[in-house]
Amino acid sequence: MSSLALLILLAVVLALVLAVVIVLTMGCLAYVTHRHPSLTQPLTVAISGAGLLIACVAVAVAAVAAVLITR
Repeated sequence: MSSLALLILLAVVLALVLAVVIVLTMGCLAYVTHRHPSLTQPLTVAISGAGLLIACVAVAVAAVAAVLITR
C-alpha cells in the first residue's frame, strides 16, 4: 500500500475511535446526571460534555496541522 492510502486508513480509524469515545462520554455523563438529578438535566450535560471533547480534539488537530505545515 502507498503511504497516502495508509494515511487515509489511519485517519478513518482514528475518526471511528473518536466517535466511539464521544458516544461513551455522552452516555457516561447522561448516566451520572440521571443517577444524581440535583446536578442538572442529563441531556444538557451530555451534549455539553461532547461539545467540550470535540473542541479539545479540534484544538489538538489544529496544533498538529500547524506544526506539520511549518516544517
